[in-house]
Amino acid sequence: MIEGLSLQVPTLKLKNGETLPALGLGTWKSKPKDVGQAIKDAIDIGYRLFDCAYIYKNEKEIGEAIREKIKEGVIQRDGIYIVNKLWSTYHRPDLVEPALDKSLANMGLDYIDLYLIHWPMGLKEDGSEYPISKDARLIFSNVDYVDTWKAMERVCKKGKVKSIGLSNFNRKQIERVIKYAKIHPVVVQIECHPYLTQTRMSEFLQSKGIILMAYSPLGSKDRPWAKPGDKELLNDPKMHKVAVKYNKTVAQILLRYHIQRGHVVIPKSVNKARLQENFNIFDFELSDEDMKAINTLDCNIRFCPYKEASEHAYYPFKRSDE
Repeated sequence: MIEGLSLQVPTLKLKNGETLPALGLGTWKSKPKDVGQAIKDAIDIGYRLFDCAYIYKNEKEIGEAIREKIKEGVIQRDGIYIVNKLWSTYHRPDLVEPALDKSLANMGLDYIDLYLIHWPMGLKEDGSEYPISKDARLIFSNVDYVDTWKAMERVCKKGKVKSIGLSNFNRKQIERVIKYAKIHPVVVQIECHPYLTQTRMSEFLQSKGIILMAYSPLGSKDRPWAKPGDKELLNDPKMHKVAVKYNKTVAQILLRYHIQRGHVVIPKSVNKARLQENFNIFDFELSDEDMKAINTLDCNIRFCPYKEASEHAYYPFKRSDE
């Protein structure tokens, strides 16, 4: 063990003075029947940050598990950090607060620590959460995400959320939000891993005092649209070589990589042994040489491209905008 290296989860300070843990638990794809126990196991292990979203359809079970642990005296509400996200059919400014209220009610909470706009692209309001046309295309809304942001600021001022931020926005879109913002985004959540290192984005966010929160850090192997033959981070021979060197698993190396970059990282699991494995990343440190070697794996592979929305004017993953 490296002398002086803390085994506690480090915390990062946001631009507004709030703090959050550098490691949390993601809940995308966690089934309602599994997620409650996963949350309770994670809290017992030491996780204190939980990344949620209305569209994940598991808010109630997450909220129940958190309240149970509060009742047991294991945690207090102000000792955990809850991230939630505004879904795309609620971008219209008058819908933002009702959408937040719905999530608060689902989770049984009085406030959310960090509320993010899930995607810059709005979808047609007042109907299905995935509005589909007769020709099987997503039906878009033309609401400007800057107007959505102003509504996010209003719920923040009311105290219903402590901090606000963005998810899946590109650099130009982030700059545009900042230009019009009275309350600046403190976190941007994006896909980030050695196949998509996001080096320029990470440096840009750092220059603005914004924290990068990395999702799919392990490659999201269980994503519904995965195909046979897709590259797999967890099976990458170069990553395996680094893992052997440190006597750690590839997953632990991938997570430690983000901690040392100053990111918040939110791996998903409902397996107790994996939850513990993913948490055990604070008793070693990757060398500068190994960090550089991991960065050479960058090949611009995006595991979560949301191609169904690629025709939207605000689709964020156009080459010229990244």
